Amino acid sequence: MCPDLDPSGPNAGLVEYESWLRDVPDYRPGASSTPPSLYERLGGAERIAAIVDDALDRHAVNPLLAPRFRGKDLPRLKQLGTQFFCMGSGGPQRYEGRDMRTAHAGMNVSEQELVAAIDDFVTAMRAQGVGAAEVNEVVGMLYSVKNEVLRT
Repeated sequence: MCPDLDPSGPNAGLVEYESWLRDVPDYRPGASSTPPSLYERLGGAERIAAIVDDALDRHAVNPLLAPRFRGKDLPRLKQLGTQFFCMGSGGPQRYEGRDMRTAHAGMNVSEQELVAAIDDFVTAMRAQGVGAAEVNEVVGMLYSVKNEVLRT
C-alpha cells in the first residue's frame, strides 16, 4: 500500500515515500524513467555485432546479394556495419564509414536487393532471439536509408 504523503510541506512525506519505493521490485533510486534505447534493448555492442556478423554472413550466400560481396573485405564491412547499427540504435559508437549514398554510389541497388538485405537482418535477429518490437524498429531504421541506397 502506498503511504499517504504529509501535506504540511512541499517535501513532507517524501522520505517515507522513498522508503516505500525501495521495497518495490526493480526500484533504483535516481534511476531515469526514460525507457531503454533500442541499443540497450538489443543487448549492446556485443549482441549487435553478433546480429551484424550473422546478417552479413547470410548476405554472402544469398543468391541475390552474394555477387556484391565477392572479393570484399567482409571483416571490415562487419565492423562498419556494427558501428552503423550501434550508432543508429542509440549506442555511443561513432560510425567511421562513408555516408550511405556515397557507399552505395554506382551500385544500382534494386528494391529486391534491399528487401533481401533487410530479410537477412530479420532472420539474423530472430536467430539471436531479438523480440518482435525490436525487429520492427530495426526494419524501420534500415528502411529509412532506402533513398540513400537505391539506384544511386
